[in-house]
Amino acid sequence: MTSAQTVMNSVLKVKSGEKVLIIANPATKNIAFDLFDAASECGAKTSLIFQNDKTSFDYAEDTVLKAIESNPDVCISLSNIKLGKDPYATEKPYKIQDGQEYSHIFDYLLDGKKTMRAAWTPGITEDMMNRTANIDYGALKQACLDWEKKFEGVKFVHVTAPGGTDIMVPVEGRKLLFDDGDFSLPGTGGNIPAGEVFISPLVGNDLRGCEGTIVYDGSMTFFDGDAILETPITCKVEKGFVTEISGGKEAERLLKTITEAEERAIRLEKEGKLPAGMGEVNRRNARNIGELGIGLNPAARITGNMLEDEKAWNTCHFAIGENYDNDAPSLIHLDGVVRNPTIELIK
Repeated sequence: MTSAQTVMNSVLKVKSGEKVLIIANPATKNIAFDLFDAASECGAKTSLIFQNDKTSFDYAEDTVLKAIESNPDVCISLSNIKLGKDPYATEKPYKIQDGQEYSHIFDYLLDGKKTMRAAWTPGITEDMMNRTANIDYGALKQACLDWEKKFEGVKFVHVTAPGGTDIMVPVEGRKLLFDDGDFSLPGTGGNIPAGEVFISPLVGNDLRGCEGTIVYDGSMTFFDGDAILETPITCKVEKGFVTEISGGKEAERLLKTITEAEERAIRLEKEGKLPAGMGEVNRRNARNIGELGIGLNPAARITGNMLEDEKAWNTCHFAIGENYDNDAPSLIHLDGVVRNPTIELIK
């Protein structure tokens, strides 16, 4: 099968008669057409919509949000950078019965109502698609299950690396999440390429939080895209939050991105685009350590494109900003790769 056929048949397991929505940018049009054809071959009722590139701070087009709101069985966000934020849900979040809130219609249908399954591919290229999508998903799933077993009962993760990373990450009570390439059930989804396990550290406070130093020496996400790092970025972390950033021009670029997220959070609350009190919450979490991930895709390598970089063997990544447990909302989620880590699990 082609990579597109593999995604539709083996990853999303699209069935005849299902509604499939593909959202793309001009830069991803060739992959979008391939996926459209592959979904149609499965007998799906397939729709394809384009919008211009969106950064971490931009809103998705209204037509795109309305298309997602139609609640397709499968939604694929084939974005060159990001899908774009949902201004309506940001101002007035969707809420499910247990009180959990969602600031995007995509997340609400996928994680909240669990009526949709999905794949998202920020930064996908044709070369990446061809190299990393046609892999052994059975072996990948087993690797994820092996890590899940290792994480049972773990309270802290101690990560060190030759580049200088040395950080203690509290995870007690958190669930290890998978990107194993099995998005066949409603409420499931992940990246293409797939291939990582990840966990949200406990959010910092006066008594707990990540403590130590992260030295990003692979690649980094910024508000306007990703890049391989010419000069490592060193982040000091205290009680779960980044307190100091040093390095070269890339460190300045990271600090600029975080500062913009902090300032924008306060501004959005004043404009009534964030609920009262959430401006300060989002501002604070712009420096939160929101994720520790481990790469497991054997075909992935560090290329300067985070979608692939964070899946590469012999790497881990830490995200600054929003986490995956929905208790640290932020306007950003900036992944950064650490090469050749040693990961110690402490129970």
